[in-house]
Amino acid sequence: MNNKEKDHFHPPPRWLDWLLERFCAPHLWEEVQGDLHERFYLRIKRTSKTKANWLYFRDSLSYLRPSVFKHHYSPQPSFADMIRNYLTIAWRNLLKNKAFSSINIAGLALGMTCTLLIMFWIQDEYSVDAFHIHKNQLYRIYERQFFSGKAQGVIWTQGPLAEELKKEIPEIEMATAFSWTNYQAFTVGNKTNKQGINTAGPDFFKMFSFPLLQGNVETALKDVNNLAISRKMAEAFFGSPEAAIGKTIRYDNRKNLIITAVFENIPQNSTLQFDCLRSWESYVQDNEWAKGWDSNDPLTFFMLRADADPAKVEAKLKHFTDKYIPDPNKTFRTELGIQPFHEYYLNSNFENAQVAGGRIKYIHLFTIVAVFILLIACINFMNLATARSAKRAKEVGVRKAIGAIRSALTRQFLSEAMLLTILAVGLSLLLVFVLLPFFNSLTNKHMTIPITNISFWGIVAGMTFITGLLAGSYPAFFLSSLNPVNVLKGTLKFTSGSLWFRKGLVVFQFALSTILIIGMIIIYRQIEYVQTKNLGYSRENLIYFPLEGNLDKDYGILKEQLSQISGVKQVSHITESPASLNWGTDGISWPGSDPTNRVRFTPVGVGYDFVETMNLKMKEGRDFSKKFATDSTGFLINESALKAIGYKNPVGKFLNWGNHQGKIIGVIKDFHFQSLHTPIRPLIAYLRNQHREGSIMVRIETGNTQRTLSEIETVCKKLNPEYPFTYYFTDQEYARQYQSEQVISRLSNYFAGLAIFIACLGLFGLASFSAEQRAKEIGIRKIVGASVGQIVLLFSADFLKLIVVAMLIAVPVAWYAVNEWLQGFAYRTEISWWIFVLAGIVTLVITILTISFQSIKAALQNPVKSLRTE
Repeated sequence: MNNKEKDHFHPPPRWLDWLLERFCAPHLWEEVQGDLHERFYLRIKRTSKTKANWLYFRDSLSYLRPSVFKHHYSPQPSFADMIRNYLTIAWRNLLKNKAFSSINIAGLALGMTCTLLIMFWIQDEYSVDAFHIHKNQLYRIYERQFFSGKAQGVIWTQGPLAEELKKEIPEIEMATAFSWTNYQAFTVGNKTNKQGINTAGPDFFKMFSFPLLQGNVETALKDVNNLAISRKMAEAFFGSPEAAIGKTIRYDNRKNLIITAVFENIPQNSTLQFDCLRSWESYVQDNEWAKGWDSNDPLTFFMLRADADPAKVEAKLKHFTDKYIPDPNKTFRTELGIQPFHEYYLNSNFENAQVAGGRIKYIHLFTIVAVFILLIACINFMNLATARSAKRAKEVGVRKAIGAIRSALTRQFLSEAMLLTILAVGLSLLLVFVLLPFFNSLTNKHMTIPITNISFWGIVAGMTFITGLLAGSYPAFFLSSLNPVNVLKGTLKFTSGSLWFRKGLVVFQFALSTILIIGMIIIYRQIEYVQTKNLGYSRENLIYFPLEGNLDKDYGILKEQLSQISGVKQVSHITESPASLNWGTDGISWPGSDPTNRVRFTPVGVGYDFVETMNLKMKEGRDFSKKFATDSTGFLINESALKAIGYKNPVGKFLNWGNHQGKIIGVIKDFHFQSLHTPIRPLIAYLRNQHREGSIMVRIETGNTQRTLSEIETVCKKLNPEYPFTYYFTDQEYARQYQSEQVISRLSNYFAGLAIFIACLGLFGLASFSAEQRAKEIGIRKIVGASVGQIVLLFSADFLKLIVVAMLIAVPVAWYAVNEWLQGFAYRTEISWWIFVLAGIVTLVITILTISFQSIKAALQNPVKSLRTE
C-alpha cells in the first residue's frame, strides 16, 4: 500500500478491532489483523462503507470460534504437554501408515548404521599412537635425500643420530634409535618360541607409554645383555611377570640374556609392535656399520622439552648431518625433517621428499562417504514424506481452518520426523551391535561399542537431532505452507519449484550412487591388477622360511636334503623377503661414471640357483654357478640398473661397490621386488656366502603341497630341532602389501550397495508421489486408448531423464576421483570408457526395476476410480 492509497484508507470500526484483540489468542491477533485490514481496504474501494463494514464484521466472527475462546481463557499448555501432544499424534500417524513408516525407519536406520560404523573406524584410526602421555612432545625424524637431481624421502636414519641429537640440541630432552622387527627363537628349558624383537635406546620406556609391570625404566635397556619382554611372553615362558624378572633366556641359540623388565602387552592401536626389546648397544655390537654415518637403517625418535618450539628445532635439524657426512663433490645432500609421532600412522607417504598423506586420505574419503550416505537417507525421508503430501494436505487444510498456525504445524511435522529418527537410531544401534563383529573382521580391527562413554551418547544424540531436523525440515515447512482454501476446494497444485527440488534430490542421490559404482569397479580392477600382474617372476608355489639356528652352518646339507624331496623343484636363499626388498645404497660406481650423478641401487645377497628358483628371465649372461670360482665377486643386475649404468655390452664389465670390485655376469629382466606403489628400481645381486639372517627359498611343485611342506618341516626339524618351523608363501606375503587397498575395496563395495539401496527408496518415494499427482492424467489417457506399455513408458521417461542427468554429473567427478586415487600406484590399471558405460547401465537397470512397480501399478489402475470426482 503506497502513501497515496493510505491517505484514502478508511479503517474498520475500532470496536471490531477491540473485539478481535480481546477474544483472539495473542499469537493469532497479529496474523488476523493484517489480513482483515487488507481485505477491508480492497472491499471499500469496490463498494460502500456500510457493506464493507458488514463484510468485515462477518469475517471477524469467523475468527471468534470456540476453539479461540478456549485457547484464550484456558491456561497455556506447558512445554511437556505440547511435546506429548505432538508425539501422540505422530505415533498415531506412524501406526496408521505402517508401510510408509517402516520404509522411512529402515532407510534412516541403514544410513545411520553405516555412519556409526564409519565413525567407529575413523575414531579407531585416530586413536593409533594417541595414548602416549607425552604425545605432543614425541617426534620422529625422516630424511630428505637429494642426489643426481632427484629427491626422495626416507624414514630410516643413521645409527649414531639419536645420541648426537641429545648432545647438540638442548631442546631435545630424550632420543632413541629403534631397529626394525626381527623374529627370532627364544628358549627356556624345553620351551622354544619365536618372538618379534627390536632394539632401542635406554630412553625408550621414559619416552613412550608402555607401562612396566616389573623392572625400572632407568635400567631396563641399560646393558647389552638386558632384555625387556611383554606380559604375554613372560607368561608363556615363566608363568607370570613376577617370575620372569632376573631370569635367563636363550636368544637365537647364541646368547643368554637377562630379563630386566616386563612391560604390558602392546595395544593394537600402536604402530610400534614388538614382543621384546634389547638395548641399542647390542645392535651396534652385532652390526659394526651402525656406528658410522654412511649407512641408514634404524628409525629415530625424540622427545622435546615441554617449552620447546618444534619449528625452531626443525630449523636446527635441517642441516644437522652436514658435518658428519661430508661430500666434496656436492652430489649428495641430506636434510632432516620432523613429524609428530602420533601423525606417523596416518601420514606416512612421501611426495617430493616431503611427508604427503597416507591413510589419512582414506579417513577423508570415508568421512565424505558417511556424510553422503546419511544425506541420501535423509533425502529418502524427504521424498517419501512429500510423496504422501497429497494425503496429508487435507489434514493440513482442516487444521488450518480450525485455527492452527503454521509454526504449530511445522513443530508437529518435525516431531513426527524426530520420532521416526529416534526409532531409526534404536534400530541402527541394534544393527551396529549385530554387524560390528563382521565389520571388525572386514577391517582387521578390534572395535567395540563404547556404551559407558558419555561422549558417544552425546554424539548419538546430536546425530539424532541433526538427522531428524534435516530429514523433517523440508516436509514440515512445505506441508505447513499449504493454502487451506485451495486444499479444501481440491484445487491444490504443487509448484514447479518444489517438484524440481525433489527431482534435484534424486539426481544428487543417483549421481553419488553412480560415482560409488564407478569407484567400486576401478578399485576392484586395480586390486585385481596388482594381484594378477606378471611381476617378472612366479610367486605361486614359492615358499620361504628364515635361515636360523643350525640351518646357517648346515646350509649345504639343508639344500641337498631339500632338493631330494620329490615335490621340491629348486632351493636357494636370499637376504630379505623375496616379496619385498627395501634396502638401498648409492655406493655403486663404474668406469666412466659421473661422480656428480649418483644412482641408488637396491642390493640383495643371494645363493646359487637364485634365478631358477625365482623363475626369473635372463636378458644377457647367466646366473651364479659353482663352476666359476670368480662368481664369488660377480654381480647380477636388472634392466633398470643397466639403463642407469649405460653399458652397451654389460657382461664382463666392472662395477665398484665401495672398495670391492667385481664383474657383471648377467642381466636379469626387470621384475617387481617391491609393491606396485613404487617403480622398479636398479637392483644389484651379489653372491652371499654368510647366510645368517636371510631366508631359504623353495620352489615346490603344484599338487601334494601339504605333503611336500610336511617333508620340508621334517628336514628342518632334524637339522634344527630347537627351532619351530615357520614358513611363508610369497604370494600371500605379496598380497599383504595391499591390505589397506583390499579393505577399502571391500568397504566401497558394501557402502556403494547400501547407498544405491537407500537411493532406490528415495526414487520409489518420488515415483509414488508422481503416480498420485498424475492419476487423473493416466486415467484420461487410458480412456482415450493408451495402452499399458505406453503409459509405463511415459511414466518412466521422466525418471530416466533424471538418471541421465545424474550420470552426466557423476562421470567427470568419478573420473577425477579415481584418477587421483590411482596416482598412488606406479603401475595401475587403465580407466576404460566401458567402465562408465557399465556403471550407467547398472544405474539405469536399478532405476527401471525400482520404478517399474509404481509405473505398472499406475498403468493398471481403473480410470473410473481416478476420474469419479470430476
